Amino acid sequence: MPIHYIYLHGFASSPKSAKAQDISDRFTKINIPITIPDLNAGDFSQLTITRQIQQVAAAFPDDSTPVTLIGSSLGGLTAAHLGQQYQQVERLILLAPAFGFLSHWLPKLGNEAVQRWQQEQYYMVHHYGVGRSLPLSYNFVTDATKYSEDLLQRPIPTLILHGKQDEVIPMIASRDFQRSRPWVNLIELDSDHALSNVTQEIWQAIHHFCQLPESGTIINPHLFPGNTQKKAND
Repeated sequence: MPIHYIYLHGFASSPKSAKAQDISDRFTKINIPITIPDLNAGDFSQLTITRQIQQVAAAFPDDSTPVTLIGSSLGGLTAAHLGQQYQQVERLILLAPAFGFLSHWLPKLGNEAVQRWQQEQYYMVHHYGVGRSLPLSYNFVTDATKYSEDLLQRPIPTLILHGKQDEVIPMIASRDFQRSRPWVNLIELDSDHALSNVTQEIWQAIHHFCQLPESGTIINPHLFPGNTQKKAND
């Protein structure tokens, strides 16, 4: 059975981000389709993790085709929770996943800004996808508090690639996540949150982890019982 690949971009980003386009181009070269939904859904102001999960799940094939999710930053966090909730997800690749997102982001905004956001209900956030600031509802924060990493206990083969100089989500977040989950393989890269200088290393890791063929003929992972799990535990 073929595998359905979906890429989830990060917070305040878009399907046109550098990572999304690089991965899309590489999948195209081996003749394997990959879906890259716009998680802004036409209304960034009402973005929540719950909305992202519902949007992506609605795009799953309705014939039980296995799904592999590749998620960047907040898209990685969303992918992890999709993997927890949906058995159809059989593999995760998380690029600098936003574990502990609020605990890292809100302190940078400052207490006064966060309190004002809660009172006024909207906060202007720079959106890299459109190149300008857009309002974001405080519902984003309220909703995000429901998505603790403690909930992520399904033993799904997972590959994490994280930059050691990440200034947005520190490497320790992925190290802590991997430590208690033997099905997770963490690769530490000499890069920052953007991972823009290690695109080839990322692709090599994805290619190996997903057993992608050079020719574009999809390999059925079920022909190799236990192989994917072994890679995840190495």
